[in-house]
Amino acid sequence: MLAVLNVILIALNLYTYVIIAAAIFSWLYAFNVVNPRNQVVAMIGNTLYQLTEPLLRPIRNVMPNLGGLDLSPIVLLLGIILIEQIIYIYLIPIAF
Repeated sequence: MLAVLNVILIALNLYTYVIIAAAIFSWLYAFNVVNPRNQVVAMIGNTLYQLTEPLLRPIRNVMPNLGGLDLSPIVLLLGIILIEQIIYIYLIPIAF
């Protein structure tokens, strides 16, 4: 049981880094720092979009429209932190 919980925690940590990378990439893309016509840049952007959009879209549908400000990655990161804390506080003591 403890091994499964550790794998889940590692996956949540990796997904946290993917969310942060997607947010930084979206800023770089919005301010024209990266060239969107470059195939490598387009491939990275598409991969990050496909990895994060299935969880960000429902959050965006529930949240109010704030204009150009997208707070859905922050809400998702808070959800991931909540899940990690639930695992640390309630599930890991049960596994011992």
